[in-house]
Amino acid sequence: MRKPVVGIIGNHYLINDQYPVRAAGVLDCTAVAHVCGATPIILPADPNLIEVAAIMDLCDGVIFTGGRPNVHPSNYGHEETQAHGDFDRARDELALSLITAMIEAGQPILGICRGFQELAVACGCTLHPEIRELEGRMNHRMPPDGTLDEKFELRHTVSFAQDGLFHKMIGAQKVRTNTLHGQGIWDIGDRVVADGWAEDGTVEAIYVKQSKGFAVGTQWHPEWNASQDPVSKALFTAFGKAVADWAAKV
Repeated sequence: MRKPVVGIIGNHYLINDQYPVRAAGVLDCTAVAHVCGATPIILPADPNLIEVAAIMDLCDGVIFTGGRPNVHPSNYGHEETQAHGDFDRARDELALSLITAMIEAGQPILGICRGFQELAVACGCTLHPEIRELEGRMNHRMPPDGTLDEKFELRHTVSFAQDGLFHKMIGAQKVRTNTLHGQGIWDIGDRVVADGWAEDGTVEAIYVKQSKGFAVGTQWHPEWNASQDPVSKALFTAFGKAVADWAAKV
C-alpha cells in the first residue's frame, strides 16, 4: 500500500525579487513525512493552476500553512485598511473554497497560523488585523531579530478547554507554544469551537463544530521541532492518523 498523501498549501514568493515561485516550508514537509508518516506534496495556491476537486482526489488530507499575506477582509465582510497588510487573493480563493469542500466531505484538514485564520473565516469568523492593539492583549508577533530558534521559542501558555478535543489530543490542559502572528479571531463563527486560549484571551486553538472529520486549527506554528516537541508531535500524530484512516477507506 502507498503512504497517505498530504497536500501542503504553498505561498507566493519572489526569488531575488524577480522570479515568482509558489513554495512551502521544509518544516511542514518534514512534519508530514516524519511525524504523520505521509508523503508531502506542495500545492500551488492558485485556482487558475489547480482545482479543488483535483486536490481532494490527489490528497488524503491538506495542511493550510502559515504565510505573510493576510486573508483579505472582504472575505468576512470588513473593509480593507492599511493595518491588514499584504494579501494573496489567489490563495484566498483556493483555500477558502477547498476548506469548505473538505469539511463537507469530512476529509482531514489542519490549519496553521494563516491556515488557522482561513479555517476560521471559511466557517464564519471575523479577524482583527492587529490584536496587540486591543485592550489587554499582548504582542503575538514574531520577534523582528534573532535566530530561527529565538523566533520560534515557546513564548506563551495556551490553556485548553477541560476534556475538550485539544486536551484529549495533546494529553495536557496547559501547554507552551510559540507565537508569530499579528491577526487573530475577533468574532467567533457559529460553526467554530474555540478550544484553546493564550493568557490574554486570544483564541489559539479551534475545531469545526460537528465536523465529519478532522478539521482543526492552531494559531501557533507546531511544525517547528515537530518530531521533538510533545505538543507538536501529538498534533501531527493525530492528523496523520486521520489522514491514514481517510486513505484506507477511499
